[in-house]
Amino acid sequence: MSKPRSGTPEVPRITSVPEPLSDEVARRTRRYLIQMGIRIVCFIGAVATWGRVPGWISWLLIAGAVVLPYIAVILANAGRERPDDAVPLMTPRALGSGADGDRTGEDGRRD
Repeated sequence: MSKPRSGTPEVPRITSVPEPLSDEVARRTRRYLIQMGIRIVCFIGAVATWGRVPGWISWLLIAGAVVLPYIAVILANAGRERPDDAVPLMTPRALGSGADGDRTGEDGRRD
């Protein structure tokens, strides 16, 4: 395999392309709805088992119904993760160089 020339930009690999935003939103929405479904089951289970089973089971279901919305919102709002091997989109310039190639001094004034 030949080495790319120094002047040509590197072609991005398909494995480094992020998931499409619409797919990510759909996945996060589906996960949120599943968690809210579990919350509803916990709440209905707590009401249905109150006084019929040991009290700690009902209290555990109530705790699940109270805590799950917080966890679901945190996970649903978790944004896109930036890849560690992200290629910078531009090369940073030194602060001392002007836009037209003029040199500036330490105090920011042009020579």
